[in-house]
Amino acid sequence: MAHDTSYEDDEYEIEVVEEYIGDYGSIRSIVREALPFELMATIGGVISGLILSGMSNELQMIPGLIVITPAVLGMRGNISCTLGSRLGSAIHMGLITKIDRNPELINNVSGSLLLSLIMSFILGIVGHLVTVGLGLQSAGAFTLILIAVIAGVTSGLILSFVAVLLALGMFRFGFDPDNVVTPAIATIGDIVSMIMLFLSAKVVLML
Repeated sequence: MAHDTSYEDDEYEIEVVEEYIGDYGSIRSIVREALPFELMATIGGVISGLILSGMSNELQMIPGLIVITPAVLGMRGNISCTLGSRLGSAIHMGLITKIDRNPELINNVSGSLLLSLIMSFILGIVGHLVTVGLGLQSAGAFTLILIAVIAGVTSGLILSFVAVLLALGMFRFGFDPDNVVTPAIATIGDIVSMIMLFLSAKVVLML
């Protein structure tokens, strides 16, 4: 009898898993969950362009800023979207269930922030070298590094917090974080990065 009960339990568990996986991987599920956030990503890109258009004064006063701007957006999206994907995987595996002193959560967020710092520093140097190498005027390596680091780290902090909240929140509401978090972070990341870049340029000009 015990063997039969165990077999029935296993069979029931397999049916539940197959049903979940079937819905999880269906075209309908993917489109339904991802489409609204993909539309938001498009709108976010337009908003970022509007913010950039309002930075004409900063772009003129800080030579080389225009060179690092696309890279700041790309870097922020790459790092933060990767964080969102890793959080989604960890949540699916049951490694992260809530916001606490979870080593998996702490390591993911800390690694993302460290990458932001390192890559922002490198970006400032590369931006200066490329600008000079093309025969254009540069505000200097220190200035571009300072702007990139301030913008990269501050936006990284904001987006790490948002990524954690989104990943856990979407999962609890029955959404797949893998379909939602990455496009949402890409959208928010573009806007936040542009705002932080604008504020960083303002701060540097006041120094």
